[in-house]
Amino acid sequence: MASGRIIFLNGSSSSGKSSIARELLDILDDGVFFHLAVDNFNSMRSKRELEAEELDAALRRTRMGFHRSIAAMAEVGNDIVVDHVLSEPWRLLDCLTVLPPEDVLFVGVHCPLDELARRELARGDRPPGLAAHQYDLVHAHGDYDVECDTSTANPRECAQRIKEFLAHRPSPTAFTRLRERAFCLDQG
Repeated sequence: MASGRIIFLNGSSSSGKSSIARELLDILDDGVFFHLAVDNFNSMRSKRELEAEELDAALRRTRMGFHRSIAAMAEVGNDIVVDHVLSEPWRLLDCLTVLPPEDVLFVGVHCPLDELARRELARGDRPPGLAAHQYDLVHAHGDYDVECDTSTANPRECAQRIKEFLAHRPSPTAFTRLRERAFCLDQG
């Protein structure tokens, strides 16, 4: 059984990842794709208040479980559109460890900070300043297979660009290059 393809959308909160994912599910016509979003995993957690340390530990376990869920779905042949925020270095390192790098199309979803702040305010379901906090962190690794800017292209146009790129995935992929760099750093 062949592994499934993983389209991995990374960007700050309110950058348009979920909108692009929905469009991808609508236009991708060469397989069955599932949208796995980190926000959906977070929403499955019980709602009781947690102390900061307990919350941090729960969120780390949640994200690690999310990464392994992506890997498990792809391992049995499912094609996946991932919607994630790699705002802490360990998240990317964990993904590089558990996901097959040659099966991942790594997509950078960009949006200018002023537009992120406007969207965040309009949504009203995010803490103010969350996108600004994540802004410099999510793309710090600096390597993608394909990138899009949701301030200059709508979600459908971004999805179309990703679809066209998917048919001509590079080798090595960005995940392969990032994994090699991470392992070289660990050995040094």
